[in-house]
Amino acid sequence: MTVITPPPPMPSPQASVSAAEQDRPLHGGRPDPTRLMLMLFFIGGMTLCSLWVMQPFLPASIWAATIVVAVWPLVLRLQKLLWGSRGLAVTLMTIIVVVLFVVPFWLAVTTILNHIDALVGLAHAAVAFRLPPPPHWAGDVPIFGDKIVQVWTKFQGEGLSTVLPSTTPYIGSAAQWILGSIGSFGRLLLQFILTTVIVAIMSTHGEAGANLATQFGYRLGGNRGEQMVVLAGRAIRAVALGVMLTSLADAIIGGIGLVIAGVPLATLLTAVMFIACVAQVGPGIVLIPADIWMFVSGQYVMGAVLLVVTVVAIAVDNLMRPLLIRKEANLPMLLVLVGVLGGLAAFGLIGLFIGPAVLAVSYTMLRAWIAEEAKPGAPALPPDPLAVLPDPALDPESVTNP
Repeated sequence: MTVITPPPPMPSPQASVSAAEQDRPLHGGRPDPTRLMLMLFFIGGMTLCSLWVMQPFLPASIWAATIVVAVWPLVLRLQKLLWGSRGLAVTLMTIIVVVLFVVPFWLAVTTILNHIDALVGLAHAAVAFRLPPPPHWAGDVPIFGDKIVQVWTKFQGEGLSTVLPSTTPYIGSAAQWILGSIGSFGRLLLQFILTTVIVAIMSTHGEAGANLATQFGYRLGGNRGEQMVVLAGRAIRAVALGVMLTSLADAIIGGIGLVIAGVPLATLLTAVMFIACVAQVGPGIVLIPADIWMFVSGQYVMGAVLLVVTVVAIAVDNLMRPLLIRKEANLPMLLVLVGVLGGLAAFGLIGLFIGPAVLAVSYTMLRAWIAEEAKPGAPALPPDPLAVLPDPALDPESVTNP
């Protein structure tokens, strides 16, 4: 018996037209502007909502990402030394990060907050300070003796309130602004704890983060976008290591000099000097007034010792920071300074790191984009901020998992 199979049903003309209309380009080959606008609104709204949800954790996350990018090559080296164990490497690196990044900030900020009244008193005392008569030996200095006595006599009896009369009313306001920008003990402690935890998590899954960053860059701009991610990582590492290690070295050198010279409130002054170095002001803002106070008070031997320490600290600040930063990136010091001050105003204490890193990344990517297609016959551009070289912090192919 033969079974006759009925033919499959033919698609209706309406369905065929609908399919054809779906495949047909809209508006003469151009995308539908309404659909495109709705897509952009939806993506923008989801991005804003995500940032709103993550707002309490955003500063700590950005700071942790900055630290992880800065120390990631060291994590890989420690992993090789510790028998290929990622857990041991991350544990040891977390301890190092706490000692080098978190503890100095915590000690400096808590010291300043505990002695804010003494700090304001020191500022008022500096403004009201008066020079005593010139020492008897000043006129005996060869060649410059008469000039020293003349300048000393000119400023004798005048303090900073006379030389800079507009600064006195703003001392208290400036101190309150700095105090408000730094924040409270509880908020700082929470941010430091969150930063430490996020650093450990990011270091454990560093390859996944590097893959995500490079794939995102490739999706945006192809090979050039992937190179931009590498440039951004090196800029972040340059700022983090250059600013932090130099500030630690300056604070240690200057603090030892203050203690040896017997300057009062040496701990408070060391904390202020560390924050000033992070803010790109330098150690001289603390050490130079201390030198002047030592000589004026008649402590010439200890004043000479502190003067030597001051010269060494300023030399280290001016040599070490540019060397570390330009080892990874050719960034202007003005950009780092603006990033520090703007980051402090925008994000509080953690902004001291976030601000320079964000500006460094933006400057680096803009400079690389401009240099990609330079105008024919235009003047030569400044040197590239970074060289696009393999980077173990953001090149997942250079990392071998155990």
